[in-house]
Amino acid sequence: GRGVEKDKWKNLYHMEEAAVRGHPNARYHLGSRELENGNTERARKHWIITATLGCDHSIAMLMEMFKVGFVSKEDLASVLRAHQPAI
Repeated sequence: GRGVEKDKWKNLYHMEEAAVRGHPNARYHLGSRELENGNTERARKHWIITATLGCDHSIAMLMEMFKVGFVSKEDLASVLRAHQPAI
């Protein structure tokens, strides 16, 4: 809100809690944060989980990671197969 200082650590804590409890958007955003911090492996893991839950944005990010070699063809195929029933 206005006049209130943002606490990035509290934000991260609550995002992680939501992700652990199955909130796909929270996990997707954790993946984005990991990528920004250079942790491509952790970002990939977050997006694989959310893609299997039906998140189209995660599929797009995994496709981009595949293009630059951070995701194997086998992993991408497996995620796409799991994504189909979820949507």
